[in-house]
Amino acid sequence: MCTWEQFCRFAREPERRKVGVDARIVIGGTSYELEPDMAGETVVLLWGLFDDEMYVEFDGKKLGPYRPVSGPIPLHRYRAFKRGKADERADRIRVLASQLGLPISALAGNDVQFTPSVVAMSLPHQPFDTDTYEYRFSTVIAAKLAIANELAIPLAKMSADDRFFIDQVLAETLMRSVVLSRIRDYFRNKKSGEDHAG
Repeated sequence: MCTWEQFCRFAREPERRKVGVDARIVIGGTSYELEPDMAGETVVLLWGLFDDEMYVEFDGKKLGPYRPVSGPIPLHRYRAFKRGKADERADRIRVLASQLGLPISALAGNDVQFTPSVVAMSLPHQPFDTDTYEYRFSTVIAAKLAIANELAIPLAKMSADDRFFIDQVLAETLMRSVVLSRIRDYFRNKKSGEDHAG
């Protein structure tokens, strides 16, 4: 006796077929996908009665096995239906309804009256401290450079009172918005021409 593979080989009959442009061959309603190089070429199919795989002879070489990519479903195997967009949308609606606690009658399109829940829920809250996220100058020198840039005057050319005020503000805080607003207010409200003889 011979092996099953040898017996299947005896039952194979060669057949010449032209491969489609998509590199597929259809035999008995079942599609087999071959190599892309074989697209549009004529090949010899080595196909037998007992085969569920197909061998191909191309340019003097035996290639394969090639298995079905589509066609009839083999015995005791099942293929799931492809889900469409409507099914996916229905699943999303069903998940959202279960999260919201909607009854099934609402999904069917019936008018549903909602009653407010008796238990008042207190929502957890956490205070937000804006000062901790406010930009601060890293050092006093960095703050003085920003002030000099804002006023467009070197600090060395300012009067002693102006420098004292700047040092006093920087001793209190290094928060950028507070420092710059106090410096702007001080220099805007300062009388121009105060140091000049009149």
